[in-house]
Amino acid sequence: MQLHISPSMRSITISSSSSNGFIDLMKIKVAARHISYRTLFHTILILAFLLPFVFILTALVTLEDCLGRRLGPRLLGRVDDSGRLVKDFYKILNQVNKEEIPDGLKLPDSYNQLVSEIKSNQYDAKTFAFMLRAMLEKFEKEIRESKFAELMNKHFAASSIPKGIHCLSLRLTDEYSSNALARKQLPSPELLPLLSDNSYHHFVLSTDNILAASVVVTSTVQSSLKPEKIVFHVITDKKTYAGMHSWFALNSVSPAIVEVKGVHQFDWLTRENVPVLEAVENSNGIRNYYHGNHIAGANLSTTTPRMFASKLQARSPKYISLLNHLRIYLPELFPNLDKVVFLDDDIVIQRDLSPLWEIDLEGKVNGAVETCKGEDEWVMSKHFKNYFNFSHPLIAKNLNPDECAWAYGMNIFDLRAWRKTNIRETYHSWLKQNLKSNLTMWKLGTLPPALIAFKGHVHPIDPSWHMLGLGYQNNTDIENVKRAAVIHYNGQSKPWLQIGFEHLRPFWTKSEVGDSLKMAGVQDQLEIKFRLTDGSDIGPKTFPAATSVATLKESILSQWPKGKEFGAGLDNKAGELLIGDRQWHFAHLS
Repeated sequence: MQLHISPSMRSITISSSSSNGFIDLMKIKVAARHISYRTLFHTILILAFLLPFVFILTALVTLEDCLGRRLGPRLLGRVDDSGRLVKDFYKILNQVNKEEIPDGLKLPDSYNQLVSEIKSNQYDAKTFAFMLRAMLEKFEKEIRESKFAELMNKHFAASSIPKGIHCLSLRLTDEYSSNALARKQLPSPELLPLLSDNSYHHFVLSTDNILAASVVVTSTVQSSLKPEKIVFHVITDKKTYAGMHSWFALNSVSPAIVEVKGVHQFDWLTRENVPVLEAVENSNGIRNYYHGNHIAGANLSTTTPRMFASKLQARSPKYISLLNHLRIYLPELFPNLDKVVFLDDDIVIQRDLSPLWEIDLEGKVNGAVETCKGEDEWVMSKHFKNYFNFSHPLIAKNLNPDECAWAYGMNIFDLRAWRKTNIRETYHSWLKQNLKSNLTMWKLGTLPPALIAFKGHVHPIDPSWHMLGLGYQNNTDIENVKRAAVIHYNGQSKPWLQIGFEHLRPFWTKSEVGDSLKMAGVQDQLEIKFRLTDGSDIGPKTFPAATSVATLKESILSQWPKGKEFGAGLDNKAGELLIGDRQWHFAHLS
């Protein structure tokens, strides 16, 4: 049988051969078509586009069934509403968090090692969660211990004396004993009346750091528009007095006037007048608190690094030094003065301070910058609650935790108004209470009792006069530093220490203040020569910065020209030691 379709598709002919040799034909006519070629073409075109997508969808549905409905939703961008995997993992984490970590669980040292062990040992999800928890706890503990160790080392560094500063003090003390110029009277006799002349601007500086004192005095004089009106009263302890006197005797800051006195030279500073401070310095319990083991008894697991750093700063040995408490006795130490500006030794003056004497304190005693408001939320956010323990009943009863604190470092004191108050007695009274309570009322140094004693006697001054925080705030705004009249390196990172902030140290070492640093041995090497009285020189020769005066003398004597030992009317070898543009006179070397 044969089937034949006409080209027009309008008829179909069916033919077949019979057994007798005849052919049977059947012709069928097809009805007129109702579908045009164009429609058929479009239909085929649409199917050509849809069929691949149908195939892909079918394949993905099949993959979903095979892989547990995980791969398909991810590729199609759909969300697995069940969240079965995440929920199961959360469940395992919560379970592991409530259980103890198995003993003997060996922990990998790194993430790569963890992945490798998971692959090789085929850990289940619970074992993986235990290992993850144990690793995190281990690393967290190591980081905390490292941070606390860093803070302890920084505390010890801040409490130490750099070699250069120590050697400077020794050299100057030796100079005081051998050089008449280093022992000359400060100030000269004709200037003594000016020490109590209230028409001058009187600054008081209490310190045992010769280098820091030099920077404060030099920067004040350099910044002043009226240096001839400046009188500096430098107070130091007995062991530093000779070196401090030598420095200012050999390094004049004329036309300013400098007086150097030791605490032993003030008749008023007797044991009868400062009994509380005598107890502070001699109490074994207090000394152990400031000089003992700072970690013993501390619960480091519940203490944040910042809290620990604050506690360490509060235990600085300087807080039991009489020099640090001297400011509370200013009216008695300077009975003839009406107004003084008290400066800390970790500051630098950048602007003329003469206008401070023109500020009307409105009958108050203490002109100070408040520290509870300002751009820096860390430095300028101090209230009474930051200094006192308000769980102590006496503190809670007498003080307001939200009262604004103020800063030491640069303060204007009206001594006439002060003498009409009982500030000193209040200060002593609260110190006694804190000693009786075993330092449970406050920890941080001399400011807390001063906050109480000066309560109601403080006049706020503009913050631009005194910028704080350069010794602990690494992110200090440099432009604000440049604009401040006084910048204060309060905190552990003092600029003369290696732990000082490098980008803030240049403000301390700038301009001519740097000459003082050369003398302190801050430089590794110094070029030194000795000029004889006839004008000839021995040297120059390079010495290590920490070279002692005795070594310098020995070197000079070994190079002393022959024939000049006893000539030219010299009874002893004499001359000048030249370091840069500084001159040190030796009356004799042998």
